[in-house]
Amino acid sequence: MSLHQLIYTSRPFGYDTNVLANILATSRSRNVRDDITGALICRSDVFLQLLEGPRGKVEATYERICADDRHVDVTPLISETVPDRLFPDWAMKHDPAVSWLWSPVEVHMGALHSASKLAIREVFVRSAQDDPS
Repeated sequence: MSLHQLIYTSRPFGYDTNVLANILATSRSRNVRDDITGALICRSDVFLQLLEGPRGKVEATYERICADDRHVDVTPLISETVPDRLFPDWAMKHDPAVSWLWSPVEVHMGALHSASKLAIREVFVRSAQDDPS
């Protein structure tokens, strides 16, 4: 089975700790069911999420995210087949932007949309390396 990885960005709508806790709880439950792993890097102005797993399941998850009114301006950044999972032990790792590379002003000015695939992927590589497991 091929492994698909999708990275997207969106702006949170109504972001607070309760909304985030609900997003994480729901995604973890569904991701275990669907054999999806990944990470959500977030703060009040941006979501950056990596999903990895079977292509059909990743695409269905992304479609649900696009329809979720807690996300605004959902934009795919990377979508490709990969040899290995970056977050094999995480149904959905929460990274509260500790590993962030771009400031809120840079994000607002379009840094994520102009960044290279390598720069975007590096954010998640750093997050995975911070993994205590």
